[in-house]
Amino acid sequence: MSEFDTKLVHGKIQNDNNTGAVNVPIYNSSTYIFPKVDAKIRWDYARSGNPTRSYLEDQVAELEGGYQGFAFSSGLAAIHSVFSIFSPGDHIIIGDTVYGGTFRLINQIFKKWNLEFTAVNTQDVAIVRNAIKENTKAIYFETFSNPLLRVTSVKETAKIAKENNLLTIVDNTFLTPYLQKPLKLGADIVIHSATKYLGGHSDVIAGVVVAKNKELAEQIYFNQNGIGAVLSPESSNLIRRGVQTLAVRMDRHLSNTTKIVEFLQTREEIKQIYFPGLSGTKDYEIASQEVNGYGGLVSFELQEGLDAIKFVESLKLIQLAVSLGAVESLIELPYKMTHAELSKEQQEEIGITSQLVRLSVGIESPNDLITDIQQGLDLLHYHR
Repeated sequence: MSEFDTKLVHGKIQNDNNTGAVNVPIYNSSTYIFPKVDAKIRWDYARSGNPTRSYLEDQVAELEGGYQGFAFSSGLAAIHSVFSIFSPGDHIIIGDTVYGGTFRLINQIFKKWNLEFTAVNTQDVAIVRNAIKENTKAIYFETFSNPLLRVTSVKETAKIAKENNLLTIVDNTFLTPYLQKPLKLGADIVIHSATKYLGGHSDVIAGVVVAKNKELAEQIYFNQNGIGAVLSPESSNLIRRGVQTLAVRMDRHLSNTTKIVEFLQTREEIKQIYFPGLSGTKDYEIASQEVNGYGGLVSFELQEGLDAIKFVESLKLIQLAVSLGAVESLIELPYKMTHAELSKEQQEEIGITSQLVRLSVGIESPNDLITDIQQGLDLLHYHR
């Protein structure tokens, strides 16, 4: 099973199926029988391990080309367990436009535990180098940042990290292993909010982590088991099922997004488009060397004087909601929704304005999506 698409469908053989069922069973048991008191058994308690969850964990590890995978109850739980491998006094460099929930986790929880963080533009390797201190232990970033889709080179960042004996931790949610495999580019840990493209249907909350080597895997497993924010068997099965169709869904996401970007480029209401697939930008320059596609997200700014709230609320097909990566198209205003945790000053510093719109492009008919956007933009001229 060397082809990626085949791995998506079949996963890793578990040798734990006595019925001949095509899909791995959902094991709901919270505990498992010991044949003897001192028996060495694979399963003892569901928090520590579950066969259904294990199947998913093995599958994502194989897809990412890592040593071991771990499934969590949410993307933030996954990030929490990864940051928990560090000790008080350790310093971590992070991207300056990380997800708002990650920002909250860092500033309101981990800083209380005396972890130090410096937020920088990770796209600029010189700035990253200058941020390294004696107590720096890792560099954490999103391959495509949220919501401006700025692209950070995994290769270059990992090179800097290795030169300074640091870990490279990549949130690869927006790309998935279908479009990029950070571990192959030098990263040490990959994180996904599996709620998004891996699940793909807006019906489950989940997070996954893949570690590159045994040492890191042991630390992450200790945190997974010790903190206990594990993914349920039922949710593990939903993510497993979503992964099977990842390739066909992502191909449609990519195709639709390209068509919508082309449409947006023709509209005078659009001040600026943020999409790594647009040539002539630094984002494109980096992405074209490291990814197999530019993702299913596009952000854009409306011209000053146009009512962004009126626009997103007027759409009929595209739904106003946070999250992304699902079969249905979702739209939101970052300054009011996904990044509301940031102060106005912090938003402005990283380029989030009240005119910025983020669109997660689904797999509907592209013509229907474009018509919906066109009607929403046309409506703005009556509300100036």
